[in-house]
Amino acid sequence: MSRHEDKLSRRRLQTSTATTIISISLVLFMLGLLGLIVLHAQKLSNYVRENIGFSVIIKEEVKEAGIIEFQKKLDLEDFVKSTEYITREKAAEDLTKELGEDFVDFLGYNPLLASIDIRLKADYANNDSLKMLENRLIANPIVKEVFYHKSLVELVNQNIRRISVVILAFTLVLLLISVALINNTIRLSVYSKRFIIRSMQLVGATQRFIRKPFLLKSLLHGFLSALIAIVLLGVVLYFSRRALPELVDMQDIDMFLSLFGIVTALGLLITGASTFFAVRKFLRISQDRLY
Repeated sequence: MSRHEDKLSRRRLQTSTATTIISISLVLFMLGLLGLIVLHAQKLSNYVRENIGFSVIIKEEVKEAGIIEFQKKLDLEDFVKSTEYITREKAAEDLTKELGEDFVDFLGYNPLLASIDIRLKADYANNDSLKMLENRLIANPIVKEVFYHKSLVELVNQNIRRISVVILAFTLVLLLISVALINNTIRLSVYSKRFIIRSMQLVGATQRFIRKPFLLKSLLHGFLSALIAIVLLGVVLYFSRRALPELVDMQDIDMFLSLFGIVTALGLLITGASTFFAVRKFLRISQDRLY
């Protein structure tokens, strides 16, 4: 009979452990998924900002060699991500495609000027920085005009700020819910062992001695849960990249390593802290309240 009870007890313990690990894994997976959304939102924000058009129109009398030299100087500037030299012929060809007819034949000449299209780094893609850069570029003797969509820049930045606030608020709410769920899961796990804690106290074990195995086991559970969550995130990333190949351009290994590190740290931190406070509660609880 005792063997049967031992087997039943071990089975319950294994089931409880598996339930705890799976519950924590799912919560960490949801946090990691939100982290992916936040990181991709930032990358997407930078991508949009860095693709806002900023054209420097060059005066007609400037030679091509002077334009190329000016382009090379721009490439060395801190605010520039990339540049593209658009010749008069290329500008006419692009406009002809947009209009659907050859306006050069109609006019008898090409009225368009050569230009350099600049893609700015994301930090400079705002109206204040653009205005300062515009004044700086227009002061160059070979520059005739600087053109960009001021209203579009402001609209993009406003929408990015709104989306960032919504994502931040949602992240905080989900983080609080996640901490509460993991905390309750661990408290229930420790609660089932409250009589073991009391027995250890009765034989003279110190609080540190009693707390140590619970903490070590909890940290192990947190680590295993984080590994499971990371595997699930890896599966999501694999299928998302197959479905949306464009995501590859906005992803890098450092981003993923940082996210996986944060998921692991959260798993260890939350489980460790929750176990510490849960065990401390049952170390201080009176015998009457154990039942």
